[in-house]
Amino acid sequence: MPSEFELIRRHFTRPTPQALLGPGDDCALLVPSEGMLLAVTTDMLVEGTHFLPNTDPGALGWKTLAVSLSDLAAMGARPRWALLAGSLPADDELWIAQFAAGLFACAGHHTVDVVGGDTTRGPRNLCLTAIGELPSAAALRRDRALPGDDLWLSGQTGLAALGLAHLQGRVNLGDALRDRCVAALQRPLPRVELGIRLRDLAHAAIDVSDGLLADLGHVVEQSQVGAEIFLARLPPLPATVERQLALRCQLAGGDDYELLFTAAANRRHDLAALASELQVPLSRCGRIVATPVGEVRVVDEGGRLVESVGRGFDHFA
Repeated sequence: MPSEFELIRRHFTRPTPQALLGPGDDCALLVPSEGMLLAVTTDMLVEGTHFLPNTDPGALGWKTLAVSLSDLAAMGARPRWALLAGSLPADDELWIAQFAAGLFACAGHHTVDVVGGDTTRGPRNLCLTAIGELPSAAALRRDRALPGDDLWLSGQTGLAALGLAHLQGRVNLGDALRDRCVAALQRPLPRVELGIRLRDLAHAAIDVSDGLLADLGHVVEQSQVGAEIFLARLPPLPATVERQLALRCQLAGGDDYELLFTAAANRRHDLAALASELQVPLSRCGRIVATPVGEVRVVDEGGRLVESVGRGFDHFA
């Protein structure tokens, strides 16, 4: 069987035109564009916690990078480089080749150079660091939401959670819906271009990874405001999904990697035009309020509070 270094050379060493020096030395050498800040994020995917043991390796390769690119998108950063560290239980070259193909497909789609990393033997665990850049005064942050802001959501939440429920045998979905939901779970589409274009339009932003309520909770806590979500304005899940399950998936399911952001009311026309240009659905699904600070309320079409359906994913809850 090939050695560790031969596997890396064969499957993970590719040209890195955006780096002064890429894989093969003790460090990569990177040169940010003049006048730009670096945005750096790290995500870990652990088998049995973040993905099922039989997950398609190509899809897992794509997702390993995509979830970190979603963090960069939430800051308005343009992705440039990534480093991958992982432990693998065996030197299964077919699995590694398929994983690498998925990883580099995502990297190529978003013009990202994979400039280094590390590998070892152990339980399957993948840790990716993504680095992007953005103008020094343009970063989208969680602590900039203002009372009176509209609350916006890209795409649709809940599909990935439904896909996981199907794979775990907790719900039966029809073929078309099953394929759509499993694809949302395993091959998320980070909203990179949307995040970049929101630099001049949004006040605060976050990507929805742990659930809509949980992630909005971070925004209101750090901005010292409250928020209301208008349930009727969220893109609905299919009527074939039982209502309570649909609510849990929409509001607390997680793994969506959509952007949730706030913007002034006078930006509605600009955001509608941006949604049309990028062909990304944007829903004006709520508002930021002054009080109660740190509280997120969900109201139905009649203005009634919706009972709690959970808050989202927490590794230590």
